[in-house]
Amino acid sequence: MVLRSAGTPSRVVSLVPSLTEAIEATVPGLLVGATDYCTHPAGLDVTRIGGSKFPRVADVLALAPDLVVANVEENRAEDVASLRANGIPVWVTAAPDSVLAALGSVRRLLGTALGAPEPPWLFEAVGAWLLTEPVRATAIVPVWRRPWVVLGRDTFAGDVLRRLGVANAFAGHPDRYPRPPLAELTALLGNGKADLVVLPDEPYAFSAADGPDAFPGAACVPVSGRLLTWYGPSLVEARDTLAAALRS
Repeated sequence: MVLRSAGTPSRVVSLVPSLTEAIEATVPGLLVGATDYCTHPAGLDVTRIGGSKFPRVADVLALAPDLVVANVEENRAEDVASLRANGIPVWVTAAPDSVLAALGSVRRLLGTALGAPEPPWLFEAVGAWLLTEPVRATAIVPVWRRPWVVLGRDTFAGDVLRRLGVANAFAGHPDRYPRPPLAELTALLGNGKADLVVLPDEPYAFSAADGPDAFPGAACVPVSGRLLTWYGPSLVEARDTLAAALRS
């Protein structure tokens, strides 16, 4: 469900880091508030209102926005309901299952909700991701540890990897974010059903010292979580950077 403000918004709060970057890159100065995790663009000078999962609703209301931007997967329904109950319009984006679906969602947000012309970066991002390479590897892609959570079916990040020629070992799982035991993950590597482990640095901060230790002997590829999971201006550079990391 989408609840829109009357007219073109002039004070927007974003609860979604990738959309924060997309909005600021397209309509600079429109944002008045964003989450603590909205790290791009660097130097963004707006009021911080807490995390995506637990925003301080009272702080959002104090900013008197004429639109709040949220995502059905990243933000809680009760926070959206609370904002709407206080008369704040909220634009809720869907959880995209592909790169092109994500960019289409951003296009609707910018054009329909914000009344902005299509930015050049959006056109460039679409062109950069049209090609899908043949599968050359199959990966396990953890996004959390303790417990282990991996990419499953129909995810944006899974489609990013697939377009780069890397299949997702859990693409056929009924859940979008399965929680397999570590023994199941290592078994897939041991029997050749997976070739590598892709370790993004968000939402869990996997690093050289935290992640590869669980998969001894396996090929582990650290990647930028922003480039793998954000759908905004970062997609212009993401293809080349991720491809280079996956081939190293």
